[in-house]
Amino acid sequence: MKSLKTYAIPFTGLKLGKHVFEYDVKDDFFQEFEYSLVKKADLKCVVELEKQETMIILDFDIEGTIGVTCDKCLSDFPQPLKVQEQQIARFSDEEVAEDDEIITLGKNDHEINVASLIYEYVTVAVPFINTCGDEGNTPYCDKDMLDKLAKLSANDEQTEQADPRWEALKNLNN
Repeated sequence: MKSLKTYAIPFTGLKLGKHVFEYDVKDDFFQEFEYSLVKKADLKCVVELEKQETMIILDFDIEGTIGVTCDKCLSDFPQPLKVQEQQIARFSDEEVAEDDEIITLGKNDHEINVASLIYEYVTVAVPFINTCGDEGNTPYCDKDMLDKLAKLSANDEQTEQADPRWEALKNLNN
């Protein structure tokens, strides 16, 4: 967690208005989080912080690639990723219940760490199904694996057509 200190933005010394912070999010960032879905990454994160009297508005623009495994041919490939999110942090002296939408900053807080927000936005943006291309049209596809899948699929169709038990079951409806 020591390397995540670089993602802490001290807001107490900032003037009112917009400020831009840039981060390179690489493999070592995701190694800091246990059980991370993302192992390899080459992302550029731009955080635009707008400080106002009563709140801070954080606009995140994350773009780059993450390393994923194709669900069809099992090869590793870089998945392009583009994320744009906004987070609001408000200043409050009173103790408030936790809220996922708004971060509450107390009078003793002097910085906001955006590492967990970046991690959350990237993890949620990972596609549920990853495929490296249409039937081996990309340089990442494992063509041998696709050929084996095609052979196994053809064998299943031939077995279904040749099995006489299915014909006997179809006659039960008559």
